[in-house]
Amino acid sequence: MGRWSRKLVRPFLDFVGTSESERVLDVGCGTGHLAAALADASASSVIDGVDISPIYVAYAQAKYPHPRLHFRVGDACALDYADKTFDRVLSLLALHFVPCAPDAIVEMRRVAKPGAVVGAAVWDARGGFVANRLFFDTAAALDTKANERRAKNYTRPLTRPGELVSAWQYAGFLDVTESLLHIRMEYTSFADYWAPFLGKDGPGAAYVSTLGKDDRARLEQAVRAAYLDGEPDGPRSYAALAWAVKGIVP
Repeated sequence: MGRWSRKLVRPFLDFVGTSESERVLDVGCGTGHLAAALADASASSVIDGVDISPIYVAYAQAKYPHPRLHFRVGDACALDYADKTFDRVLSLLALHFVPCAPDAIVEMRRVAKPGAVVGAAVWDARGGFVANRLFFDTAAALDTKANERRAKNYTRPLTRPGELVSAWQYAGFLDVTESLLHIRMEYTSFADYWAPFLGKDGPGAAYVSTLGKDDRARLEQAVRAAYLDGEPDGPRSYAALAWAVKGIVP
């Protein structure tokens, strides 16, 4: 997912804004791409990144050894910062994976100063994530367990129309604004598309890891046919949409 978050960072920051001499918090920082982009966008802001995964935090620290970037392991639902600490609090492609997202939003507001911008973006998983649906729709046609996993993936909190903005309004932010961000997911070949599903991260890879050799080969063959879609193997480009929201702390 890191290759796509790097692309989504640009429209996300255009939407939520950046400024100089701020202290910014990246909640669910993952491998650090948003935090690094924030450091590049400012000559003086200091950015803290927090993620529940020690592996991601270690990667971010190694990948982006910047003096104004500080990564640490932490829980989005119990942020280890004092009230009213940050000038801007952001989260990119993380909140829909938090078990209790409303608690994380409350925490994001708590650690933000009055007048601070608090913003987030999550995939439009059901309606705007073509590459992911190609995989799960194919898998669900082959296996009832894949259908169950597909249902869970496309009903995650905050990913359906209106849910993210409603959560911001419920949390009491002012001037709540919603947007729909757009990128293209570019693949060089089916092998490029399929490789992440053989890894360890993400709902698709988690499902593939449960399959035996024969079932995995059957799924790969079916997904390959969906990817090729009547043409020779080669590059493909799929649209990907993300819901975005921002608001001001009273």
